[in-house]
Amino acid sequence: MVRAGVVSHPSEWEFGGYNEIQKPRRKCAIIAYGKLVELSGFLNYESYQKSHCECVTESLQNDVRRQFWWRESIAVGEKSFVDNIQQNLRLRVKGRKVKEAGEGFQLREEAETYIAAFDLKNLYMSVFAHSMRGMIS
Repeated sequence: MVRAGVVSHPSEWEFGGYNEIQKPRRKCAIIAYGKLVELSGFLNYESYQKSHCECVTESLQNDVRRQFWWRESIAVGEKSFVDNIQQNLRLRVKGRKVKEAGEGFQLREEAETYIAAFDLKNLYMSVFAHSMRGMIS
């Protein structure tokens, strides 16, 4: 929501994960805190929280707004992670390729222009409708 410009800090969006990480729930927790610490390689949850907060602060200071790879990719991260996602999704990602992007990798398909998928019949109908509007008004 920060990248979309809805809020200026993730803590302002009550439905996001930031508050869940920084103020863990005792009941009805969404995040498996112990597993998160284990998988991310931290010694304890407090060190994970601190690192998470610092990472968010740094991103906000660098004005990281909308980064296309988060919205246009199926997976973003280290090559092994992206390869694993591609392998597990098999046919559902057919035609999508792993590409190097900056410091990491993305699983995504090539962007196509909308007009490329627009057949000539629809194109002519669109032009005709547009020209009719000009004649009627």
